[in-house]
Amino acid sequence: MGAATEEYGNLIAKLFGSLGKICKADEKFFDAIRGLSGGGPAYIYLAIEDLADGGVAAELPRDLSLSLASQAVLGAASMATNAGKNTGQLKDDVTSPGGTTIAGIHELEKGGFRGTLMNAVVAAAKRSRELS
Repeated sequence: MGAATEEYGNLIAKLFGSLGKICKADEKFFDAIRGLSGGGPAYIYLAIEDLADGGVAAELPRDLSLSLASQAVLGAASMATNAGKNTGQLKDDVTSPGGTTIAGIHELEKGGFRGTLMNAVVAAAKRSRELS
């Protein structure tokens, strides 16, 4: 079988487009895409689990904590997709000076949260290249 035709590409885009957003990218980005989109859901599942564990540690019942954590991620993802603002602005919109959110963000930053997520994507992309 030869290379995929534009017709096949359009058919696949139509099929998958009914399930979610379709992004086109050059083949040179495939390893990075696998590192981000392939591993991303697992990273978010860990984040939901960890947020829920934090709720339990703060004395919430497990089922309520998991529901709240899941809904927070769902809502944030919806806003990031549909609000027309960059994620930094969205974060600033919900972060009051001296408030609870900035206290939590400060702890995340002390723990290297952003760098750890970035490193996870880079490590997964590197592994994808190794497996190719």
